Amino acid sequence: MRKDYITDNDTAKSDESTFVENFWTRVWERQGGPRTEQLDISRKDEYPILVKNLASLPRDARILDGGCGLGGWVVALSKEGYDVVGMDISRQTVEELRRVFPDTCFVSGDIRATDFQENYFDAYFSWGVFEHFEAGPGDCLREALRILKPGGRLIISVPLDNLRQSMLGTFAPAQPHAPGARFYQYRFTRSELAREISLSGFELLSFHPIHKRQGVLRGLHHEFGMPYQWLLTRGLSAALSPITPAWWVAHMMLAVARKPSD
Repeated sequence: MRKDYITDNDTAKSDESTFVENFWTRVWERQGGPRTEQLDISRKDEYPILVKNLASLPRDARILDGGCGLGGWVVALSKEGYDVVGMDISRQTVEELRRVFPDTCFVSGDIRATDFQENYFDAYFSWGVFEHFEAGPGDCLREALRILKPGGRLIISVPLDNLRQSMLGTFAPAQPHAPGARFYQYRFTRSELAREISLSGFELLSFHPIHKRQGVLRGLHHEFGMPYQWLLTRGLSAALSPITPAWWVAHMMLAVARKPSD
């Protein structure tokens, strides 16, 4: 697993849980906070994989979105008839979500240690969250195993240590950390994430590279200095994405796992 660091002088000396909460609270504030405009989740790479894994669930199935952020997936899936709970570590964001969406269930909490009962959820999905704890994803995975019912599905996405990232990490000269730098996230290869999932007690079902165009955009920006907002950058990413192998450039990967049945 490769570590990424960020500079955050505001919380440089805070403990990890406080840092994560404060950092993401500020992110959600910069993005405008919860809003009533609906996220079109049907256009997301994650959507067909998630829906396929939810299709066999009973009508009263309970689903958790772990690290729900601004709650778009929770609101959209609730409107599609699913019984979804959104959990996020940012208490301020959850309070605002409850105010904006009073008929939707949001709770604040740390996905590494929740207050949910054992064997409570039929499915659990989480997009880009398990990578943000320096001890690794093990605590998140073990808690997911605890609160999922036997046979329950876990669907998660994490940053992919793709070929571009791997080559940069291997050949780039070591850089000293800037003042205020602290751990931000891990990037995983397939084998690394598979090992973490298996060690936590899950049965791994499948892997899927996702957000390939975003990965191409990042490559054009970081390696060639092309600004994201340029029409040329966006045009090249649209042209290159379909012909570039996904595992070479995809920004994220999605894993599907199952809690063993009793």
